[in-house]
Amino acid sequence: MPTSSGDPYEILGVKQDATQKDIQAAYRRRAKKLHPDLNPGNKQAEQDFKDLSAAYEILHDEEKRKRFDRGEIDAKGQEKAERRYYRDFADASADDGGYGSDAGFADFSGDDIFAQFFSQRGRRGFRRRGADIRYTMEIAFLDAINGGTRQVTLSDGKTLELRIPPGARDGQILRLRGKGDAGDGGAEAGDALIELHVRPHEFYRREGDDIRLELPISLVEAVLGGKVQVPTPAGAVVMSVPANSSSGRTLRVKGKGVARQNHTRGDVYVTLKIVLPEKPDPELKAFVAGWSAGKAYDPRQGMVA
Repeated sequence: MPTSSGDPYEILGVKQDATQKDIQAAYRRRAKKLHPDLNPGNKQAEQDFKDLSAAYEILHDEEKRKRFDRGEIDAKGQEKAERRYYRDFADASADDGGYGSDAGFADFSGDDIFAQFFSQRGRRGFRRRGADIRYTMEIAFLDAINGGTRQVTLSDGKTLELRIPPGARDGQILRLRGKGDAGDGGAEAGDALIELHVRPHEFYRREGDDIRLELPISLVEAVLGGKVQVPTPAGAVVMSVPANSSSGRTLRVKGKGVARQNHTRGDVYVTLKIVLPEKPDPELKAFVAGWSAGKAYDPRQGMVA
């Protein structure tokens, strides 16, 4: 494992007679384990990567390697002399981002996945976009259908107003740009990704941009027809029930379904369901008992097991 100081041969784990190919292979092998992208928050790995890069800076360059072997420069690449002046090396590391120079990164082929790490680092230091943070949020059915706003508290404690778009779907992910983890080296922050979970509704059922609804009607409304009030996501409307309507008949109410981004809406499909009085009515029972026509037809005709 690299150390904070020492012989570059020891840091790379190669002997003094190692070939340039051996040096490159040793560097690649260790760099893949120590690169900061692969060890986020690991300060020791970060320091080891700096030492490894500095050692490779010396040994991958044949001229620098010879000068080091002759004792003309030290492990940091600085001249060995009785006196050294600030101006001689004041700018030596001012623009390397603390990870050593970029020398040798071109040795990594373009199709090597690890080369992506090096190409992003550049001469201005290591940069990495912040990580995205995922959240889940449960919303009411009608908020998903009509759109709305909700407050969301992020991991840093900040509370933001989240706009729920009209027609939002269960499992849809909303993105708050720049509200994730902070980036490294001045890179942009990640995003907050909020996955929506829509609660079921008591009597609405969604099918694409349309709404399905089962509407109870009385026997009188079924037989004689009439005007009935129908709840829809866009508000209550009055609908005409045709006379002699059976349970299961479906009627359409246009433009009162799921809200769309273009300010139009889907439709509401209303399925009628005849509901008798909860308390038995003697008059109705007597009428049906004497209703001969009611006994003359078979509503299950054609149903064969």
